[in-house]
Amino acid sequence: MSIESKRREALIYHAKPTPGKIKVVPTKKYATQRDLSLAYSPGVAEPCLEIEKDTANVYKYTAKGNLVAVISNGTAVLGLGDIGPEASKPVMEGKGLLFKIFADIDVFDIEVDTKDVDAFIETVKNIAPTFGGINLEDIKAPEAFEIERRLKEELDIPVMHDDQHGTAIISAAALLNALEIAEKDIDKVKIVVSGAGAAAVSCTRLYKAFGAKSENIVMTDSKGVIRKDRENLTSEKAEFATDRDIDSLEDAMNDADVFIGLSMANLVEPEMLLSMADNPIVFAMANPDPEISYDLAIQTRKDIIMATGRSDHPNQVNNVLGFPFIFRGALDVRAKGINEEMKMAAVKALADLAKEPVPEQVNIAYGETRLNFGKDYIIPKPFDPRLIAKVPPAVAKAAMESGIATEPIQDWDKYESDLLERMGNDNKLVRLLMDRAKSSPKRVVFAEGDHLDVLKAAQTVKEEGIAFPILLGRKDIILELMKEIDFDPNGVTIIDPKADEEIDRKNKYAEKYWQDHRRKGITLYGAQRLMRERNYFAAMMVNEGDADALLSGYSRSYPTVLKPMLELVGLAKGATRIATMNVMMTNKGPLFISDTSINIDPTSKELAKIAQMTARTVEMFGVDPVVAMISYANFGSSKHPNASKVKDAVSYLHRYYPNLIVDGELQMDFALNRDMRKDKFPFSKLNGRKVNTLVFPNLDSANSTYKMLKELNNSESIGPIMMGMKKPVHILQLGASVEEMVNVAAVAVIDAQEKEKREKEMFSLVSGEIQ
Repeated sequence: MSIESKRREALIYHAKPTPGKIKVVPTKKYATQRDLSLAYSPGVAEPCLEIEKDTANVYKYTAKGNLVAVISNGTAVLGLGDIGPEASKPVMEGKGLLFKIFADIDVFDIEVDTKDVDAFIETVKNIAPTFGGINLEDIKAPEAFEIERRLKEELDIPVMHDDQHGTAIISAAALLNALEIAEKDIDKVKIVVSGAGAAAVSCTRLYKAFGAKSENIVMTDSKGVIRKDRENLTSEKAEFATDRDIDSLEDAMNDADVFIGLSMANLVEPEMLLSMADNPIVFAMANPDPEISYDLAIQTRKDIIMATGRSDHPNQVNNVLGFPFIFRGALDVRAKGINEEMKMAAVKALADLAKEPVPEQVNIAYGETRLNFGKDYIIPKPFDPRLIAKVPPAVAKAAMESGIATEPIQDWDKYESDLLERMGNDNKLVRLLMDRAKSSPKRVVFAEGDHLDVLKAAQTVKEEGIAFPILLGRKDIILELMKEIDFDPNGVTIIDPKADEEIDRKNKYAEKYWQDHRRKGITLYGAQRLMRERNYFAAMMVNEGDADALLSGYSRSYPTVLKPMLELVGLAKGATRIATMNVMMTNKGPLFISDTSINIDPTSKELAKIAQMTARTVEMFGVDPVVAMISYANFGSSKHPNASKVKDAVSYLHRYYPNLIVDGELQMDFALNRDMRKDKFPFSKLNGRKVNTLVFPNLDSANSTYKMLKELNNSESIGPIMMGMKKPVHILQLGASVEEMVNVAAVAVIDAQEKEKREKEMFSLVSGEIQ
């Protein structure tokens, strides 16, 4: 994609369909006049009077306790510099989005039009009663230091400048673990800090809080080493000035144990790394390009422990590991501030979490066989679902123990459960899906490549590194449409099955198809004609290994596309039937629904097989399936065959798949409402668990439910996901959106990855038996 296309895409993203990235959503009913009279006049007077009696009641009756202000004056915005308050607003909205999706914290972004420190502080103090916490953002140093210091002194709510402390907290956790791996003591190591801005100062202060010695620290800026004999040093730089007789970064690196980079790209030469001590720890955190590239660093020193700010290398120092969870813990105990004890507790929680066994969901998301504590895994991954349950409690406990919590937590088990429940609002699954696909992209055939929306999906798939698209259709039309959307054809395979230039490939496919089907009424001539049809041609490409996966169905009915797939590709080994599943991204988390497209009225045994296939597919997403078998009846309350069918399917599953967490028959509300289920059916195998998988008794109910969720609740859908096929073949719903096609393409890649993995395991097993 050209620079201009990327620019246009970014502008469209922020402008359409609604300008901006965040909005206010009501949390109370407002349908009737009675609702409105409670929400506003006259009912609103009652909480107002209660708050007048005791201002602490504002947390009881308003959203203050879960509301953070992200405040900036736009003087140090990302890598853009002093661009002003209005221009900083997209960044502040983005920060608000991260607060919400990672910790379920609501945000108002506030852009203040002043560079005067006193005026800025006075503005924040005047609006502080609205908020439960203040996140200062993108304010230039040295003003940022004074602003944060004074606001922390003068306000009784949590205040944190994330630019200073976020990197400090994450990098400190990484440093503690890196030192453990390198078998070095923090009070003895020599540390070089490149950069002297807000982040560098905060990082170094925090390292000292954990035991690093001032005499072992050298800090550099654009003028060289910060020495005590330099004139006109700010108070922050003077704090870290050294009396060593050295002038350059190169001198400072000699025999150093640790390098902390918060400066500029490519400042560190390989020779500098070679001059460092054994097992050097190098955190090159300049973005987007580090002080030394990851590949060059690990080639230069095999004993290096390396971290960067980038997501495409191990050990990413990412602020999102910190600020959402620190504020979450601070808000939940109504802390009067964020002190050193709370920050240090966050550091320890992050460091300890990296040493715990990693959930399979995280391994799958990052394309790893097994993440283990070591040189390439010293801090948790940003999408680790355990962060919400580990960091906020540590921060909350530190606030309580240090005496600044005003609402102590009594039941820690319940608190942890509540935190995990909050994350139902965060649809991380799509991001995890994309990351896993990118870890090992495959060749995906788009059978309808001459449709504009299909091309847009293929373009996204290619540019995001999800897959290598193969486009079927008329080449002239495809190239013209690619030009229209600025889709670079380089590296993209375009095939027209009807073109004469494909005659050899068509004949090869036809011969193979005829050999397999000649006793089923197919002639060679008939096979040759069929190979002119895209779906037959595409299926043969996958069968013959010329592609890894297939997507079709955008412009044709489901049965029309399904027929050639069944004829040519067939069922997977051991499968007795096929089925489809849709993943619905609801505001309570992902919900897996089966069977949405294939089986009209399955028998009890067929239903059990569908449930078992669905559970296995859910596991492919790194999620432990908790399956409810849906009916209009609950546990034998109806003897009608439709209800009995579900009951018999559950009995079959309990008998032959005892480790599968499944139960039913259950009505939908009981399946999704834990309290109702526990109250009425305490014997259920689902009790104490959140149901995430629904298997319906027939196609009518499953298909209608997923489409209703999609339309009424604006729930994003991934699917239909084909289950039971020999090869990764996935059929889209007629007229699928570009986003839906991209999602299914990612699923197709992961399906191909899984099938390839199983084939290798089978080959290894057979080879072992032969030997």
